[in-house]
Amino acid sequence: MVSERKIDIFAVSAILLFGAVIGSFAMYQHMDDRFQELEGSSTPQIMYVNDSQGTEGFTEIFEGVHNSVVSVAAIGGESAEGSGFVYSEDGHIVTNEHVVEGAERVRVTFTEGKSYDAEVVGADANSDLAVLKVDRDNLDPLELGNVSEVDVGETAIAIGNPFGLRGTMTSGIVSQKGRTIPTETGFSIPNVIQTDAAINPGNSGGPLLNREGKVIGVNTAIETRTGAFSGIGFAVPVSQVEIVVPDIIEDDDINYPWLGVSGTTVTPAVADAMNISEASGFLIAEVVEDSPADEAGMIESNETVEIDGFDTLVGGDIIREIDGRTVEGTGDLLSFLPRYHSPDEEINVTVLREGEEIELPVTLGSRAASQDDNVE
Repeated sequence: MVSERKIDIFAVSAILLFGAVIGSFAMYQHMDDRFQELEGSSTPQIMYVNDSQGTEGFTEIFEGVHNSVVSVAAIGGESAEGSGFVYSEDGHIVTNEHVVEGAERVRVTFTEGKSYDAEVVGADANSDLAVLKVDRDNLDPLELGNVSEVDVGETAIAIGNPFGLRGTMTSGIVSQKGRTIPTETGFSIPNVIQTDAAINPGNSGGPLLNREGKVIGVNTAIETRTGAFSGIGFAVPVSQVEIVVPDIIEDDDINYPWLGVSGTTVTPAVADAMNISEASGFLIAEVVEDSPADEAGMIESNETVEIDGFDTLVGGDIIREIDGRTVEGTGDLLSFLPRYHSPDEEINVTVLREGEEIELPVTLGSRAASQDDNVE
């Protein structure tokens, strides 16, 4: 078993970094040095390219939404610049937590040039989302889309302030869905949208839109070896906005349910190594001591095998269902718990153990409490 310092479900496939000083590309390393946050500014190198993608209707989309996309300047601490978008008529604005983290003052500027001091209503590092409030009424909030209707290959549009260039629009496609990005809290953001729409430092917190101009994600990170966009960007899905933002506005208290496991999606190679027919589910690699999973009797991996040249843990329970909902992998486990369940709620978890499906009753804990226990 692992200590509670190894908190909950951790995916190694993607990295999210935080903190950029205005005027620099200071990178905070985490595992493979490939990911960089999007806020910050620098003098860009101008490059001219031909865009072969059809842009019919993009002007109408921009005209319909650009007044609801703002630049966000975090002043004090590690000063940073990002983006945000209007969430409500009475002045609530959504951005990234890492844009405003540690700020002594936050300034919001609309595309027409009017600036306002903003109150940080609340922030959630677990989802990298934050809510600001400006003293301005009759704003035009962006419409939220449905992430379940987002398909790979459909148009993706980013609007924000890359390198401080206010009101910049770029387009591409949804490259993939269901990515998982670890945060600095040790927990992960599920169902992240991958896009090739150009996003750069300063885009953080801005909206990723579909062809109807609806928000499908909040631009958060890029994969890069140069500090600039290299064709892979990531957005927190709008489903996380729908879960987190209303709670922040209501009471600034986001309390996620906590199971107390870490692991990975069952791949065909792992399925072969464990002699199971179906490559599906969440393989429990480690169980946190005294966690809800531990108290329910869940079993962690107890064997190491070599797969594609890497030592891989196998042999633990495989979570297949939570209260009748099929768990196909890490993303499902991460998204089902906060969307459908609460701390202290009893749920039924179906696990595959040595070829037999077993149903285990589990009383969920609180992620906040598990983090508090780690304060030394």
